[in-house]
Amino acid sequence: MASFIVEGNHRLQGEIIPQGAKNEALQVICATLLTTEEVVIDNVPDILDVNNLIHLLIDMGVNVKQQGDNTYSFKAENINTEFIESHEFMDKCARLRGSVMLIGPLLSRLGMMYYANPGGDKIGRRRLDTHFRGICNLGANFTFDSTKRAYKFETNGRLKGTYMLLDEASVTGTANIVMAAVMAHGTTTIYNAACEPYVQQLCRLLNQMGAKISGIASNLLTIEGVDELHGAHHRILPDMIEVGSFIGVAAMTGSELTIKNVSWENLGIIPDSFRRLGLKLEKRGDDMFIPRQEHYEVERFMDGSILTLADAIWPGLTPDLLSVLLVVATQANGSILIHQKMFESRLFFVDKLIDMGAQIILCDPHRAVVIGHDHHIRLRANHMVSPDIRAGIAMLIAAMSADGVSRIDHIEQIDRGYAKIEQRLNALGAKITRID
Repeated sequence: MASFIVEGNHRLQGEIIPQGAKNEALQVICATLLTTEEVVIDNVPDILDVNNLIHLLIDMGVNVKQQGDNTYSFKAENINTEFIESHEFMDKCARLRGSVMLIGPLLSRLGMMYYANPGGDKIGRRRLDTHFRGICNLGANFTFDSTKRAYKFETNGRLKGTYMLLDEASVTGTANIVMAAVMAHGTTTIYNAACEPYVQQLCRLLNQMGAKISGIASNLLTIEGVDELHGAHHRILPDMIEVGSFIGVAAMTGSELTIKNVSWENLGIIPDSFRRLGLKLEKRGDDMFIPRQEHYEVERFMDGSILTLADAIWPGLTPDLLSVLLVVATQANGSILIHQKMFESRLFFVDKLIDMGAQIILCDPHRAVVIGHDHHIRLRANHMVSPDIRAGIAMLIAAMSADGVSRIDHIEQIDRGYAKIEQRLNALGAKITRID
């Protein structure tokens, strides 16, 4: 287990480039299994979750070549069916949340797959009903194999297109169903589909590969099944969660930062969410400039009541940034209610922030009231353990702003979503040391 030793209270300055988007990378890498031809993907982030998925594809028989620092080619000409029925495959899937998106493409290619419960962040229940129901709607059979202790999916021939109304606008669920449907017989219509930029990117890649998907960027997707897909070249968007995390770093450390090439048109409501906390963000071409601010004041609603920030399906606020927004609010002038609707355990990390001196009332597993210090009271150093990716980065941001030296254990969780984060922040003036 590795840890960060963080010396707080250092101002940062300079430019930083966000990595490729983790959530998009997991989707489009799984999509390469849908063709026997080569698919080249640029801007692949060098993070634990993505690297584990790449190694899993190599174990499956996919020919993977690294063509540059962040460019990979994938050629799934031969898939090792014996391996994907093995306990080793299921064990590796169980340690990687994104592996759930292997179901759609493998079922489409092979007509059968075993799958164990996925791992990932421990942030409460994360049901997979949307995935399973959607794929079964396409004609797959779904059973539980007690001997392998895994779910078994199989088809009687080719999957068949159909109409479906999803019970929730699940991002990974939508991605999985789309990948299963692109080579199904007939037309598939998916209503209440997720429409995040990363789902849009997946659909655009699949269309490059020869799929026929319309309605991209809406919650109503129509997919005309094709007989086969071919190779393509795709570039992953910058990670909006990392952009938001760097905004949080600048705010909490009183720093002046420029975030390069943020893809403003794909950030949605994220910039305005930080502006509602009082932060100044300037658009300079496709870069984001964050000036140094000694103070930032939380907005109130128009009737004068306390501001609430809540997660919602796209184009609403992504739940992955609520942890960062909560930390930023601890040093704002004013109070705010953070409402985490989607995950029931994601706010439990705030007890560590309370130990650091933050004024937070955890109302229940979903809601926390934050009373900002307006930088009059600095956070104190603390010893913390990262429970998940987003809480981990929030703890790191808090430690960077605190008086004293903090320690954060189990930083493998942070590594799952952020590439070489300590090196990149240290280059701007932070003091973060990684120890084993």
